[in-house]
Amino acid sequence: MRVQSSDRAAMTGERVERELDVLASRAAQSDAEATAELLRQVQPMVVRYCRARLGRAGGGTYTTADDVAQEVCLAVLHALPRYRDQGRPFTAFLFRIAANKVTDAHRVAARELGVPVQTIPETPAPGGGPEGHAIDADASRRMRDLLDTLPAAHRDVLLLRIAVGLSAEETGRALGMSAGSVRVTQHRALNRLRRTLDPVRETA
Repeated sequence: MRVQSSDRAAMTGERVERELDVLASRAAQSDAEATAELLRQVQPMVVRYCRARLGRAGGGTYTTADDVAQEVCLAVLHALPRYRDQGRPFTAFLFRIAANKVTDAHRVAARELGVPVQTIPETPAPGGGPEGHAIDADASRRMRDLLDTLPAAHRDVLLLRIAVGLSAEETGRALGMSAGSVRVTQHRALNRLRRTLDPVRETA
């Protein structure tokens, strides 16, 4: 009997998830090798999540998002001694920390809105220049604002499914939902985004 690609992906996701759970349990017992391997595996997931939530900075780079991702990894490292397997996957623990750090970053950004900044850089901007960076930053801001129109549960599902690349099963276990509920929530979230975008397209 041939295994369908979706089933194969689900099995691969479950295997990775089990491996992370084992590594986390070992890391919680001060296993240095397991800790290093755990952080190596989760760091790309955290970066994708933070970049999707925070977007590009004014210079057209992901500096802020990548800094927050680093903070998440450090927070995970400090929290590992208190980690206990309570029947939910390690990714639930991981993305709860990531969500809290992103919320903190939004608060800091809101406080700094009134702080004057240097408008003319001392050195030429690399890459596409200030115009290109401004366009990138504006696109990231629009995407971030669009995601913020969604209920938190819808946004979390889209981020884990699309930005991080988790399967419906992995997303469900991370968020405490069934895979079916994840798919329904994703469908509703995308429909809601389409309804939000349609009036904008009509007036463009």
